[in-house]
Amino acid sequence: MAKKSYSFYPGCSSQKAASASNYQVSVDAMCKELDIELNEIPDWNCCSASIGYAGGGELPRLALSARNMALSEEAHPDQDIVATCAACWLATKETQERLHDDNDLLAETNTALAEAGLKLKNDKNIRHMVEVLIEDFGYEELGSHVKKPLEGMKIAGYVGCQTNRPFGIDGESFENPKYLDKMIETVGAEACNDYEKKVSCCGGALAFSEPEKSQALIKDIIESAYDNGADMIVTPCPVCQMNTEVYQDQINAKYGTKFKMPVVYYSTLLSVAYGSSVKEAGLDGQIIRAKELEDIANK
Repeated sequence: MAKKSYSFYPGCSSQKAASASNYQVSVDAMCKELDIELNEIPDWNCCSASIGYAGGGELPRLALSARNMALSEEAHPDQDIVATCAACWLATKETQERLHDDNDLLAETNTALAEAGLKLKNDKNIRHMVEVLIEDFGYEELGSHVKKPLEGMKIAGYVGCQTNRPFGIDGESFENPKYLDKMIETVGAEACNDYEKKVSCCGGALAFSEPEKSQALIKDIIESAYDNGADMIVTPCPVCQMNTEVYQDQINAKYGTKFKMPVVYYSTLLSVAYGSSVKEAGLDGQIIRAKELEDIANK
């Protein structure tokens, strides 16, 4: 296939320039194999997902995402905007739809943007990376690049909230989306098809403000993966990945469980299956090591 180019919004959780995220590392390896060019939006800012609802007001929240969109229009006018973070995708897509449906709000937003010498036309598609993989490539093409099938592994596809509601992936059920299951099968692993917690909330930022409530939710998500015989969990969301991985020790101490479940990104699975090394796939950034994936990467 010919090279495909996109205007890339990394968001705060990826920090591509600093190579700080194992998510971004695995995305880069995956994109290299698929010949995807990600052109970073210059001078991008936070999408406001974490702070906008805390009293900042509607216009400042929308204007932050609108600024990124306007910068993308200037720098990469013919390219869709793609985000890897579920929250960034959701905030940007919400802004696009809100401003498309409300001309007065668009005018008010552009008045704010004019202070920075920008004007938003709002004529771009806003897409999550998994939409790009599914819609622009398809499962058959994704599978054609597999060099090291993930055979013998059973994986729970944890979709979470933000890539599922309110927008969702086109054609997928809100209650039982199948795209992660299909990706798992595409790379040669077995999906947990009856994983009932795949769209349950992990608590998001409650992990910081009300950890007991969040950890109760996380416990059920991980426990269900174990009950379904999963060797690991895969997710498209940085917050879901973080919450379900880093709090397992605290949950074990509180509930007497013995969780040690690796939680990785879809891009990690694809990059390992495509022949990436442990480092190239970002596996060296795991807190709970995904040893079975490491073994396959080291073959």
